[in-house]
Amino acid sequence: MQTPNIPPLKFNPILKSVIWGGEKIAPFKGIETEQTKIGESWEVSGVPSNPSVVENGPDAGKTLPEVLAEYKEALVGKHTYERFGNTFPLLIKIIDAAGDLSLQVHPDDELAGKRHNSLGKTEMWYIVDTEPDAVICAGLTQKVTPEEYAAKVADNTLMEVVAHHKSHPGDVFFLPAGRIHSIGAGNLLVEVQETSDITYRIYDFGRVDAKTGQPRELHVEEAKDAIDYTVYPSYVTKAGEEKDGVSELVKCDHFTVSRVKVEGKKVIRPDYDSFVTYTCIEGSLTVTDDRGNRVEVRKGESVLVPAMATEIVLEGNATLVDAIC
Repeated sequence: MQTPNIPPLKFNPILKSVIWGGEKIAPFKGIETEQTKIGESWEVSGVPSNPSVVENGPDAGKTLPEVLAEYKEALVGKHTYERFGNTFPLLIKIIDAAGDLSLQVHPDDELAGKRHNSLGKTEMWYIVDTEPDAVICAGLTQKVTPEEYAAKVADNTLMEVVAHHKSHPGDVFFLPAGRIHSIGAGNLLVEVQETSDITYRIYDFGRVDAKTGQPRELHVEEAKDAIDYTVYPSYVTKAGEEKDGVSELVKCDHFTVSRVKVEGKKVIRPDYDSFVTYTCIEGSLTVTDDRGNRVEVRKGESVLVPAMATEIVLEGNATLVDAIC
């Protein structure tokens, strides 16, 4: 069987207008659109209801799940394909919060599998830009029981025990499934998460749905046994020491995410059995694989380099957030 030649793949962004969305994503990505209140750009998605569509190369027009079903381990790696099959395991987003997101929590793999036949949702955030006084909510400041948590939702005092962190460009927040969290107004960030769209909303600042005029649904009871009630000493993740322009940000069972600085030419020979995604947050560059396939990537764009690539050449001046499974 002939080995496929899969070039680095770019995708059409999936832009989502939401109640808390802002106006930064389109100019950040350098695109024009009449769409407003864009809170999320789904950059690389295998979510069945919102799959990414390939923008370049011979597979242009196909969805990521279709490409994965065709190329299998050549696209995602042998180990990853054995583990996840035709489910692409990561979801990459750019998020612009003009307003506060709801306070929420996500179930882990076991609970999500039992309740929703889905992966859980562990995620991480890399802060790209902030407005003055922007905050991230993550974790608890004091121990509460499930019953106390539900009572605090009912009497609007839950935010009093949620940890608030002033956010700055370059900050990293790791959010394992079970950790209460919310993105505060004024944050522009890259999110890497498991492929899951399961969210339990537990507090929403009294907002109402624009279409119905009713308060948005809360999932107070569902969240009770999903929440990790442990109080941790810190909820801000310290980036690893930079080596050859690469700083590891988060490494867990679900993904490894790093910041990559490119100044001129950087040659990478992957020592991992996985695809890699790059999201460009500053500058621009070209990405070339060992077969000579080459794509241009500018600020606000993402690219998926298949696992079959034995060499990746990055050329330009750029800062990237990369993710492998």
